[in-house]
Amino acid sequence: MKLLLPEDKKPVHVTTMPIRWGDMDALGHINNTVYFRYFEEARVRWLTEGGRSMVEGGEGPVVVNVFCNFFSQVEYPGDLLIRQYISNVGRSSCDVWMTMERTDQPGRIVADGGCTMVWVNYAAQKSVRLPQWVLELLNQALPEQQPA
Repeated sequence: MKLLLPEDKKPVHVTTMPIRWGDMDALGHINNTVYFRYFEEARVRWLTEGGRSMVEGGEGPVVVNVFCNFFSQVEYPGDLLIRQYISNVGRSSCDVWMTMERTDQPGRIVADGGCTMVWVNYAAQKSVRLPQWVLELLNQALPEQQPA
C-alpha cells in the first residue's frame, strides 16, 4: 500500500545529510529502517535549529505514527536532501511530511513519508497545547523550492 502526501502541505524546512557507510545493509544499499532515522534527524534539526530546545519544562514532541514510501535504492557515498512540510495543525498536533532525494540527482525523489507529531507532557503522558514557539515555527513557511 502506498500512502500519498497531501497536495495542501506547507514547506517548512530543508536539510542535507551525508549517507554513511554504516547505513548500508548486506545488499549494498541503505537499509529500509535507516530512512526513518534520516526523517527523525531532519525533524530534530528543524525543531532545534538556532539553538532551540525541543524539550522544555517536561513537554515535547512524540511521534504517534510514521510511514515511508520507498521509490528507489540509495547507495553510499552521497548526500541526501530532505524537504519537510506540515499540514493539519491542531491544538496539540500536526502532520509532518517529507521527501528525500540525493543531492547529485536533484528532483528525483527516492523516498517520501510522514508522521503525526503530538506535543505531550511527559510526566502526565497527556497531550498539551502546542507551545507558542512551535506555532510560530509552523507558521514560518518556506517558499516552495524547485530542484536545482
